[in-house]
Amino acid sequence: MSHNTFGHLFRVTTWGESHGPALGCVVDGCPPGLPLSVADIQYWLNRRKPGTSRFVTQRREADEVKILSGVFEDDRTEGPVTTGAPISLLIENTDQRSKDYGDIRDTYRPGHADYVYDAKYGVRDYRGGGRSSARETAARVAAGAVARRILGDEITIRAALVQIGKVKIDRARWDWNEIENNPFWSPDAAAAKEWEALLDETRKDGNSVGAVLEVEATGVPAGWGAPIYGKIDAEIAGAMMSINAVKGVEIGAGFEAAELTGVENADEMRAGNDGKPLFLSNHAGGVLGGISTGQPIVARIAIKPTSSILTPRRSITKDGANTEVMTKGRHDPCVGIRAAPVAEAMLACVLADAKLRHRGQTGR
Repeated sequence: MSHNTFGHLFRVTTWGESHGPALGCVVDGCPPGLPLSVADIQYWLNRRKPGTSRFVTQRREADEVKILSGVFEDDRTEGPVTTGAPISLLIENTDQRSKDYGDIRDTYRPGHADYVYDAKYGVRDYRGGGRSSARETAARVAAGAVARRILGDEITIRAALVQIGKVKIDRARWDWNEIENNPFWSPDAAAAKEWEALLDETRKDGNSVGAVLEVEATGVPAGWGAPIYGKIDAEIAGAMMSINAVKGVEIGAGFEAAELTGVENADEMRAGNDGKPLFLSNHAGGVLGGISTGQPIVARIAIKPTSSILTPRRSITKDGANTEVMTKGRHDPCVGIRAAPVAEAMLACVLADAKLRHRGQTGR
């Protein structure tokens, strides 16, 4: 199986399966001399791990990370620092229940990658989906923690759910502080209450529901990215589409830009006090011509409903016989809830790569 690596100068290779003994990643291209401890990575993994509320899978994984290589500490350093060598990170699986998947050993689950993995490789790990499982995203979040060290404290990356099912937030009530007060990463406290009732009913019905998540990065300077085939918004879109269950990506106004006129869509500029332009709007989502403008970079991703549901669905077996399948196990009624830390991590990785590539080309 190829294509387990993403990035250019900042490169991440993930490995491991949902029900294997462990998973992890190797981060290559991290500059030397950056402070990096287990605590720096564990903080972000704790925000993604399962079992944190009744609205997500009840699989209990500590997601404790181990740094196997790429850092050094002695009496001349103030804590562990990166050496410039590949950073290998390991996360053990401790709460697998592979027996839950025995019934689907020879049956393809609708909406899952079961059939296409079999069609391509002739073999598939039916225990939780193997490499196609969202469990793999724990390694991405760990890599994103390394990327944040490269970006530094000047750049802030954060994500929020803006829609679950048909229920959207009211943007007039947007409060970034609120995402820490509810289990949905919602910036709107009232919407979180509605989602609570919606997901309780969804789980009771043996069903699932999709979501829309918004992720932004502030503090990114103008000039990152490259024209034509190195566009930073194309890199972001590709990174977001690589996340499990993501079926659509928007940058800035996205598809709503099709409803705007040129007058409405233009992000007008005035002279700012610091010599930089002051943009009067941000329909471009912080990117023009594939290069960052210095405004917040804003992307939204559409996440499909969890495919593993308790409601029987029509399918076929490996031998081509018609059947019905009902997926047992512990699954999220809305996989979008735990996607926020993953989207943040992928944006961090893209931006860290963009920073290193920009520095390599311009010296700045």
